[in-house]
Amino acid sequence: MTKQKLTYEQAMETLESIVTEIEQGEVSLEQSIEKYAEGIKLIQQCRGILDAAEKKIQLLSRGEGGKLVEDGELPEPPE
Repeated sequence: MTKQKLTYEQAMETLESIVTEIEQGEVSLEQSIEKYAEGIKLIQQCRGILDAAEKKIQLLSRGEGGKLVEDGELPEPPE
């Protein structure tokens, strides 16, 4: 896997394909271990994206007229 930033959806799609390959026995044991490691990295990336989204939601508050107003900026999610 290249070291590009994937969106949450892209990471989940890649993770799903890895799981399918492993479950269907389409890869050797050694390849399964490599894919498992890749999957762990994707899970960590997804968790980082979700954590950042949760923080952003927590920064939102109700403003005048009931509109949502952002109170601050979020740091970039970890890679």
